[in-house]
Amino acid sequence: MGKDLRSFLRELEERLPQDLVRVERDVVPANFEVTAVLQHLENERKFPALLFTKPRNLKGEPSAFPLLSNVFATRRRCALALGMDPADEGLSLSLEYAAREEKLIPPVVVPTREAPVKQIVKRGDEADIYDFPVVRHHAMDPAPYLDMTPVMKDPEGGFYNIAFLRNMVKGPRKLGIHMSPRHNWQMHRKNEEKNRPTPVAIVVSHHPAFYLGALNVSPFGVDDYARVGAIMGEALRLTASETWGEDFLVPADAEILIEGYVLPHVREVEGPFGEFTGYYGPQRLRPVIEVTAITHRRDAVFQHIFTGHRDTWVLGGIPKEGSLFNLIRGIVPTTKAVHFPISGGCRFNCYISIDKKVDGETKQAALAALGGCDFVKHVVVVDADINIYNEEEVMWAVATRVQADQDVDVIKNVKGNTLDPSQMDNIMTAKMIIDATRSVQRPFEARVEVPKGAMEKTRLEDFIPRGILDRLPKV
Repeated sequence: MGKDLRSFLRELEERLPQDLVRVERDVVPANFEVTAVLQHLENERKFPALLFTKPRNLKGEPSAFPLLSNVFATRRRCALALGMDPADEGLSLSLEYAAREEKLIPPVVVPTREAPVKQIVKRGDEADIYDFPVVRHHAMDPAPYLDMTPVMKDPEGGFYNIAFLRNMVKGPRKLGIHMSPRHNWQMHRKNEEKNRPTPVAIVVSHHPAFYLGALNVSPFGVDDYARVGAIMGEALRLTASETWGEDFLVPADAEILIEGYVLPHVREVEGPFGEFTGYYGPQRLRPVIEVTAITHRRDAVFQHIFTGHRDTWVLGGIPKEGSLFNLIRGIVPTTKAVHFPISGGCRFNCYISIDKKVDGETKQAALAALGGCDFVKHVVVVDADINIYNEEEVMWAVATRVQADQDVDVIKNVKGNTLDPSQMDNIMTAKMIIDATRSVQRPFEARVEVPKGAMEKTRLEDFIPRGILDRLPKV
């Protein structure tokens, strides 16, 4: 058996028991009750994963599918998902992702009789999205949304791409889909130019490492199934789909799969939707998915992402840290770390630390980041003595090592992200590089520090009792 969601939930309860909270009360996800609970927790700065055991489906009936939310809201749970010590949630997590991303592990194909996701198969009119406890997230969302990962296959190269794309529920077998102009959009465009529908399979629930792998920043043409296997640390098990057989393979160990076609030349109103930016993505005309089949485990768990909050941000940030670390280090070998902070939604702001030897390395590293990921909007490069996982240190470096007229560069008319609400024409944007490193060419004042010898011989417990120390609040 391959890695699956239930094996992760068992490990989570064993290793981090306070990180998983079961909600036994009846909830109606389509009436904002799930996101209201999540928002209340967030307001108290608490981010557990939640398993709602008694959600209602879109028919208003008790759902057969428990609802799982907020899995990715902490880096320590993401570390656990990659088989790491949860304490390794900082630099070690980013570097581990980077190391795994440098290789591919090809998937393996198993017969459908061995695929847990095939335990229940519903085709045609039997397939009904309304059976699921689909979540309506924010006030202006016009409908509940599936916000997990559609898989598509390139019609020319035969490779697969996985991406988090929003899917508006329009009917029991009808979804609206928003695609930014990236890989899945390109695959659909190729089919649409030849008047062909685009096969798609939405992976609603799987092991968290599957989704961390899905958000890799690989170039078009890399098979995501192989990349996901590398991040999971084992070959991803695939099986034939119900709609297309062996011509389109789907994850065998998923909890729930929704198969269908993106129809060519069909556009309908979709959105607005509360997006990862923390703002609403606007209402537009977008393609439509016609659902052909739904398969799932007998006791499947339905998963969603709390979009526009930590659940989205942390999930998206870690893969980009690993991917860009590999890219930037290939250009600037002294690169030490890359971090996408919460303050930028783990997308728009990028912090890079380098052990600078030549002044020009700073801009090289920053330009590599901008070129390697179109999400990146503001890059701050700091010296290796700055902990980029501590935003106070990064801002201190900006405050004390930057002269704006010399160390800030603005690049105009660059392709941005269509969901960035600050963009004037929805396509082009401006990007900024801040060099917060010390000059190599001239002396720079030294940082203050307590002598290392004094630190080594002075134990805090000798001066303040451990009981008092443990009660002190962290700030």
